[in-house]
Amino acid sequence: MADDLKKLNEKQLRSKLKDSQEALQNFRFQKVLQQLENPFQIRKAKKDIARIKTMLREIELDIRKAAK
Repeated sequence: MADDLKKLNEKQLRSKLKDSQEALQNFRFQKVLQQLENPFQIRKAKKDIARIKTMLREIELDIRKAAK
């Protein structure tokens, strides 16, 4: 996952962040309704969001150059 994120530019990362946040929200709704098959999906979604936010922050601080 992290290797895939390194290849994305800032706009794509922001899009991926939005998608991941929506997925996390859906997983939480499924959990409340007891329809979630794999509860580890919530943990994975949270970690993906954290990775994406880290990449965006690195780009913002010029630690990592965004893909062109």
